[in-house]
Amino acid sequence: MDGDDTPRLADASEADQIGRLLHDFNTEFETPSPGADVLSERLAVLLAGKSMFAILAGRPAFAVALVSVRPSVWYSGRVGLLDELYVEPNRRSEGTGSAILRLLSDHARAVGIDAIEINVDEGDVDAQRFYERHGYSSIEPETNERAFYYYQELRVPD
Repeated sequence: MDGDDTPRLADASEADQIGRLLHDFNTEFETPSPGADVLSERLAVLLAGKSMFAILAGRPAFAVALVSVRPSVWYSGRVGLLDELYVEPNRRSEGTGSAILRLLSDHARAVGIDAIEINVDEGDVDAQRFYERHGYSSIEPETNERAFYYYQELRVPD
């Protein structure tokens, strides 16, 4: 990675790039998206607050991580949920995802985030291997049981 490719914390002024990448991610994996423009509008608001941050790599950006931050009764600090991690197909296997995870961990520690959570689809074994290679686990340490993510949509997205 050259200097322009090094992951960096993004700000609300980069919402258009983040929205485009998130839309491309969903499009690549045939998942519905409200569109890059809608995502960009939402991100401009969310990134201006303290409940979300993003990491970008490249100028123009070719990779993104989006993290939601919330309090938790189980930790003295907060929990970060890695909502998305996406690297454009032609830039994969260059170490960008690993560099993004390192910056994510460093930044999380610096701002008082005690744990990172990641949801991965059952069939996405490549992502599972990637996260496990970086120290993440789907096994609860105290019980040795697999962790599951459940979901129910309450409102149809715009």
